[in-house]
Amino acid sequence: MPELEMNVNFYLQNSYKISMLITKEYSTSFSSATSLLEKEKRLAVYAIYGFVRIADEIVDSFQGYDQSFLLSKLNEDLDYALKNGISTNTVLAAFADTVKRYDINVEYIKSFMKSMEKDLSKTEYNNLTDLESYIYGSADVVGLMCLKVFCNGDNQLFEKLKQPAQKLGSAFQKVNFLRDLKDDINNLGRSYFPEISNQPFNKQTKQIIEQSIQKDFDEVWSGLKQLPGRSKLAVAIAIYYYKCLFDKIKRTSPEKVLKKRIRVPNFQKFLIILQVVFMYKTKLI
Repeated sequence: MPELEMNVNFYLQNSYKISMLITKEYSTSFSSATSLLEKEKRLAVYAIYGFVRIADEIVDSFQGYDQSFLLSKLNEDLDYALKNGISTNTVLAAFADTVKRYDINVEYIKSFMKSMEKDLSKTEYNNLTDLESYIYGSADVVGLMCLKVFCNGDNQLFEKLKQPAQKLGSAFQKVNFLRDLKDDINNLGRSYFPEISNQPFNKQTKQIIEQSIQKDFDEVWSGLKQLPGRSKLAVAIAIYYYKCLFDKIKRTSPEKVLKKRIRVPNFQKFLIILQVVFMYKTKLI
């Protein structure tokens, strides 16, 4: 029995490494921020990202395959992993272990999968209620999963920071929507912003969307200052990166946003990391 336990632990250790690899390959900015966390928290966030990424890839990238079947199969395997604590899918094995370790609410996971299902059938969001429901499942709950890791059993702190964490998830998701507007419309046939469901994407509608994003960002700063340990550093880097991306989008004309994906150069990402590390060390954040 001890030998069997050792083998399972070895399998889980390597499952976490695979999620880490997925994170690093898919998002240099997110993995750079995550790498600054304490080891156990770092691995847990990699596991969360790995799970989120595999579901997102099914609905966004697997055109030409049976996406409904693949998402349903993922959901089925996920359910087994959460109930039994193991899976032959290494990403799900690491994720299920993280869910158990940090007591992550399964309702968050169900909400996430519901939003992923919407991406296979719903192509346009005509009102704010529908959009907020989608963003809650696709982004807010991911922030809440990470917050459970950051708080590491401190439920009082978790409850205190839930609202800022959700607003941060919303801000990040809306910035992603703006950045990916060209691909979402042209390649995936999706339109997330109600502001442009019956109107063109122009200077006026762009400003309305930007005001909504700015409002979300304004509500995250108080929460950032209360995060424990190096979680504050990692989240601050992510916030400053997305703020940089958002500011660049704001300076870009609607026509250009519809023609190309706005990016932050790697050297600028490096400068953001240096700036935030300095602010963290000198207790400016």
